[in-house]
Amino acid sequence: MNSNYLISISESGASKKQTIHDTESKLKIGVVDLVKASFKPKKGELHYYVSAGGSDMLLAFETEGYKKHKNLLVLDMIARYCVYLGFGEAIIHSTLPGIS
Repeated sequence: MNSNYLISISESGASKKQTIHDTESKLKIGVVDLVKASFKPKKGELHYYVSAGGSDMLLAFETEGYKKHKNLLVLDMIARYCVYLGFGEAIIHSTLPGIS
C-alpha cells in the first residue's frame, strides 16, 4: 500500500475543493467540509464521514471513479488525510453521524 498520497486544493468561489490522490492505484477521494458546504452522495461511489471529538468538524469523503478498490486503501487515505490536518482523534463513520 502506498504510504504517500497527494492532496490537491483548488479554490472555486467561496469554497475550496480538496482531493486526495493515490498515485499507484489512480484512486481519487473528494473531501467536503459539511459545516461550510452541502453534499449529495453519488451512486456507485464509496462514502465515509469523519468527525473529531471536541470539535465541530464534520467532513464527507467520496471516491471519484471507484472501480472496486479495496476499502482498506480508501480508509488509509482518509486516515492519513486526518493526520495531515492534525486530527489524530478523528473518527471515521460509514454513515453520516448525528450532529449535536
